Amino acid sequence: MKKLGFGCMRLPLKVKKINGSVDLIKTKEMVDYYLDEGFTYFDTAYMYHDGRSERSVREALVSRYERERFILADKMPVGMLVTKGDTSRIFRHQLKRCGVEYFDYYLLHALNAKYLEKAEKLGVFRYLAKKKVEGKIKKLGFSFHDSAEVLDNILTKHPEMEFVQLQINYLDWEDANVQSRLCYEIARKHGKDIIVMEPVKGGKLADVPEKVRELFAGEHPDWSPASWAVRFAASLEGVICVLSGMSDMSQLRDNTGYMKDFAPLTEKETDIVKKAAAIINNSETIPCTSCRYCTASCPMNIAIPEYFTAYNKKAGGEEYKTYLEQNAKDKGKADECINCKKCEEVCPQHISVTEKLSLVTKTL
Repeated sequence: MKKLGFGCMRLPLKVKKINGSVDLIKTKEMVDYYLDEGFTYFDTAYMYHDGRSERSVREALVSRYERERFILADKMPVGMLVTKGDTSRIFRHQLKRCGVEYFDYYLLHALNAKYLEKAEKLGVFRYLAKKKVEGKIKKLGFSFHDSAEVLDNILTKHPEMEFVQLQINYLDWEDANVQSRLCYEIARKHGKDIIVMEPVKGGKLADVPEKVRELFAGEHPDWSPASWAVRFAASLEGVICVLSGMSDMSQLRDNTGYMKDFAPLTEKETDIVKKAAAIINNSETIPCTSCRYCTASCPMNIAIPEYFTAYNKKAGGEEYKTYLEQNAKDKGKADECINCKKCEEVCPQHISVTEKLSLVTKTL
């Protein structure tokens, strides 16, 4: 398959800020264009778009194309499991919501040390292995958000896992929390195929500082900042697919344009990317990707991603008040945090959310 995957986590919306209001007309247009350009891989999950992503995939893709025309990936939400029966119930529900008889790729979602223990206790690995024997799953793996040491432990315990989905982008490559490079090296050590998520870090690497734009334009004036990020991830040996959560046709056209006949970065281009990472890392920003896992856990309904985006805008010298008025006025305020830290338990970026919310309160 071609290396660009269609991530169904940031589909176009009919109503801005309402994550479940997927615009099916625009989504169908994007699906058609993506397939017509020769790409095939779609990635969804149980909780994406407040549970609407899988249904949207069924309506925009599955019900309109022959099953052999596309590759579909879905995920078991380990964090939501309570009993052994939950695993089979959710898996059956996913097949029904997607309207398929099987998944080409299936993942344990967002594995870390805590969720590994739960998955083993509830027999999730055994259940999914059984589904693979039955033909309901073609390839079995997991997505991952923890240290390289934990990843090594999982792959040693479960060599039956065929692939790993990792957060890899040039900004996190040497990050001490995300450990992109170290995790990549562990996956390669175990001989696993790698699927990349967050190559543009939730859009952060599409909207880069002016110095970085100038650096990129000096080498390739026609390359978008996002394309540099996706190219970096796709150039790594062992990477079979790079997911991009595309929200409109302009993003889709840009990505498919350079990924249709993909060529890895040269040594000079890789050096430019490293310089870009150094420039961005020297700015004082919060590394939020707006995945919204935190908001689903917040009892105060605080607009956490919106406040972090506003903070980053201010740090970059941009106007932020209008952004907050438009995106956070009907939600909980940053200073209403009760310090329960439920958000920190699920944050894939390992952000000290409560600490950063205090910083937001003082700064904004």
